[in-house]
Amino acid sequence: MKVLIIGASKGIGLATTKAALAAGYDVRAFARSAAAMTLSDPRLEKMQGDATRQQDVEAALAGVDAVILTLGVGLGELFKPVHLFSDATRVIVAAMTEKSVKRFICVTGFGAGDSRASIGLLQRAPFQIVFGRAYDDKTRQEDIIQQSGLDWTIGRPGVLLNGPKSSRYKVLRDPSSWRNGIISRASVADFLVKQIEDRSYLRAAPVLVN
Repeated sequence: MKVLIIGASKGIGLATTKAALAAGYDVRAFARSAAAMTLSDPRLEKMQGDATRQQDVEAALAGVDAVILTLGVGLGELFKPVHLFSDATRVIVAAMTEKSVKRFICVTGFGAGDSRASIGLLQRAPFQIVFGRAYDDKTRQEDIIQQSGLDWTIGRPGVLLNGPKSSRYKVLRDPSSWRNGIISRASVADFLVKQIEDRSYLRAAPVLVN
């Protein structure tokens, strides 16, 4: 199988690219800075492009069996209006529908969509001040995905850390169990890659924490 990873050059995207290669998949790594990636593997194809441009996304979808979306924004962008997540997802969903690519895996975060209600009372105000603009857009992103006809899974990690994959991270499906917590990017990548063929979380949006 060939997997398209969008936002593959850094953060969760880079960790997911490494995990997908280690799992034996052919990977097309799509990012604006794809050409600068130092990662090298015979099964890795680097493709430079913009996830908000339909022609770039359509070209990237050629011959792939699944898409993993791992876009992120920098700290400086958190205090400005954020539209990247919803804009890119709208383009990707339309292109996947047109090209009949069904499997769509996306990472958002704890606090997006209906998980916002599970944020503790003391955390809500600072969360909204710092992350509110980005997570409002992640909520719009989730709405687009959930209203699509795709075979989607959304992963909502808690606070991201560097470090190795944990064998004990938790996938919290039941809303009554949702909580914030830390998790490594490598653990999130492990979950995302497992969803390529595992349908246990089809059309579900679990929270991921250690």
